[in-house]
Amino acid sequence: MVAIRKSNEEGHRRKFLVVVDDTPECDRAIVYAAKRAARTSGIVTLLFVVAPGDFQHWLGVEDIMRAEATEEAEATLAKAAERVRSVAKTEPETVIREGNKAEAVLELIEADTDIAILVLAAGTSSEGPGPLVSSIAGKSAGNFPIPVTIVPGNLDDDSIAALA
Repeated sequence: MVAIRKSNEEGHRRKFLVVVDDTPECDRAIVYAAKRAARTSGIVTLLFVVAPGDFQHWLGVEDIMRAEATEEAEATLAKAAERVRSVAKTEPETVIREGNKAEAVLELIEADTDIAILVLAAGTSSEGPGPLVSSIAGKSAGNFPIPVTIVPGNLDDDSIAALA
């Protein structure tokens, strides 16, 4: 069963969820979400998903690898949060999860009933829109718990501002 969204209830604010990674198009999703959040008194939630470790090492090595992955996630989220602040003068939330990206997105949406919209950006390469867009907007789109906004990866900041 899908949790009822509470973003329009008193004491709640609509959250725009952006999955942060190192792809060039990710910035397009961040800009769109920041502009929409600013215009609707919402919040941007930035999610970084650390890939599950295939750790076949001693415990100490696993701990070091996990700590390095967490540091990388924190640094990437800090840059993304600064981008939100510079675009829309609003303070984002940041979340780090470990696991499969699509599953982590669904788990966060289920856990936070203020998340009302998932914002993704489509890649511009000939290889397609990107794996996350394909997996979410593809075969599971009809059963996804919230609306998904897919921002074309080739839009510039002014075009995004005009649309948001």
